[in-house]
Amino acid sequence: MFRPQLPDVPHLPTTVVTNRDRDPVPSASRPLTPYVGAVAAVVIVGVVLTALLAAVAISAVSVAIAAVVLRSLTNEAKRR
Repeated sequence: MFRPQLPDVPHLPTTVVTNRDRDPVPSASRPLTPYVGAVAAVVIVGVVLTALLAAVAISAVSVAIAAVVLRSLTNEAKRR
């Protein structure tokens, strides 16, 4: 009476019926080909802008170093 019992598991039929006469359902999503060009353009513009920003930053650092060197040279010349 107090012993647990497992419920009976229903057995499903093992035969599978396929209907191959119908065409597959077309997908509702749009193709991605129109967006490939736009994505490529955005990536290329991003790479170019990043390279330009890096070039400006390197130029600014080199100009700052040159200014410090020239300032130190002019200060030494004034002390003599």
